[in-house]
Amino acid sequence: MTGTGSGASPGHRVRRALGDLGERLAAQHLQALGYEVLDRNWRCGQGEIDLVARQGSTVVVCEVKTRRSSRYGHPHEAVTRAKAARLRRLAVAWLQAHDVPAARVRIDVVAVRVGHGDPVLEHLRGVA
Repeated sequence: MTGTGSGASPGHRVRRALGDLGERLAAQHLQALGYEVLDRNWRCGQGEIDLVARQGSTVVVCEVKTRRSSRYGHPHEAVTRAKAARLRRLAVAWLQAHDVPAARVRIDVVAVRVGHGDPVLEHLRGVA
C-alpha cells in the first residue's frame, strides 16, 4: 500500500484549504457586522452547516462558497433549490441538537472569491 498517509489526495487538500480560508473570512465578515458566530462546520447524518451565527434573535445558517475564478459559475449558483431545502432541514436539526431558542431562522450565503488581490465577499441574506 502506498500513499501520503493522510488519506486525501493533493487536490482534495488544496480544495479543503481553500474552503477553510473562505469559511474563516466569512466568519470574520459576520463578526464585523455584529453577528455572534455560534458554530463552524457542524455535521450530522443529514450533512454539514458551514457557519451558524446569531444576529439579534435570528439564528443564521450560512453556506460559504469559495472560488478562485468564475470558471464554474458564480459561487452563489452552487446553492440550488435542493441545497437550500437541505440547509433548512439542517437548521432545524442544529436548533434541536443545541436547544437554542430562535425567534427566526434565516439561510444566508457568503460567496468568497480569491485570486489576484484582496478576497471579495458577497453576502446574500435570506436565500431560502
